[in-house]
Amino acid sequence: MSEPQPDGDSVTARDGQASGCCTVGHSLTDDEIAADVQTLAAVGNDTRYEALRLIADADDDVCVCELEPRLGVSQGAVSQALSRLFGAGLVERRKEGRWRYYTATPRADRLLDVLDDTRSLDDD
Repeated sequence: MSEPQPDGDSVTARDGQASGCCTVGHSLTDDEIAADVQTLAAVGNDTRYEALRLIADADDDVCVCELEPRLGVSQGAVSQALSRLFGAGLVERRKEGRWRYYTATPRADRLLDVLDDTRSLDDD
């Protein structure tokens, strides 16, 4: 797992076993890393991120029909974005007739708060 660095030093293997001089490691499991990557990938697109912001900032559930004009993309693109956000556990959905309504999860709210906090660090 370890690969030599250009200067000849080696890096820590993924299982946390040091090789050479490095003792870098982390406490995350592979499942936790995969979940984090899924979350970051879900918000790593303009349409998905803006949709999540619109949903999180709304006072009530948000209908897909409200998102289409605000995002300026097709209904299909909105549906795909929302499906990805749902899969990452960032939105909840309910169906009423032919429409689906979305709300942000507490996890999404925390994630957006962290992003807001880190952005404000740039202003300091």
